[in-house]
Amino acid sequence: LLCFLSSFLDGRAQVLLKQSQASISRRQTTTARIECIAEGIPDFQSVNIHWYRQIPSKAPERILYIGSGQAYYDHDSYRTKYSSLKQGPNVCTFSVNNINSNDEATYYCAYW
Repeated sequence: LLCFLSSFLDGRAQVLLKQSQASISRRQTTTARIECIAEGIPDFQSVNIHWYRQIPSKAPERILYIGSGQAYYDHDSYRTKYSSLKQGPNVCTFSVNNINSNDEATYYCAYW
């Protein structure tokens, strides 16, 4: 389980983002899904959740962020490869479609 912890010094509560292990499903294509479960974000559906990828020995790269329903991609080419969806009061799901060896990296969610 990967965790990202963000605390604020201005009196707000701590925020904890917990990620599940990737689940991989194989039908006609192979898709990996990761859940990011947020704690301490009062209006989760309206805040931006960011998804990053870090390839070993390279700097982290933001792929997308999702606010109120719609995902915004850092590059147009990411639209078919990655997707994200908010579910319920505190879960954000991230998917990597048609996975292959080039997708090997650490993926993580972030909030600020």
